[in-house]
Amino acid sequence: MNSGLLFRYASYLIIKNNPNKTIPFLRKKFKNLNYKNITHLNLHSQEISNHVAILAKQRKVRYIMRVIQKKIIKKHHKICCEGRDQASTILKKNPRYDIAFYFKCNLNTASLRRWRDLKKKVPLKEVKKSLRTRTLLDKKRRHNPLKKMPDAVLIRTDILSKKAMIAKMSEEIDRKLKIKYGTNFKAR
Repeated sequence: MNSGLLFRYASYLIIKNNPNKTIPFLRKKFKNLNYKNITHLNLHSQEISNHVAILAKQRKVRYIMRVIQKKIIKKHHKICCEGRDQASTILKKNPRYDIAFYFKCNLNTASLRRWRDLKKKVPLKEVKKSLRTRTLLDKKRRHNPLKKMPDAVLIRTDILSKKAMIAKMSEEIDRKLKIKYGTNFKAR
């Protein structure tokens, strides 16, 4: 489950429908949301990226997103969650996570990757500015700011190759699960 996708979907709905009252509109749209129905949508436009940075700061919006995320997590029991506040907020308490990763990437590399994701339709300079603003807003927001949990494993995605990153993550998952479930535990 990607929490960013939920926030992007909320921005998409607001941009598309321009509701008079955002919070009641989102409550209604997310009440019985089927997460699988939004995973196929292209929600990574620059317009949505700029909108979601502002939307994600709102406490009531964050509450709506927290409720739907916890609902998805409880439904699936064993789930891999991705998002800027999964370990620090969503899974901080019941249910608690087994392992958390904190991904870090320098701005130049992250901007170049996002620019390629956007099929180079937006100037690289604009993508870089947007990412810088979004990260700063997320770190400084009042409600559930972006932060690394003390037990989260730092993964530098700008330094490691994909193969090395997967190897490091797999090693950490095996180590933490063996500690929790015993030395005879084998990840499948």
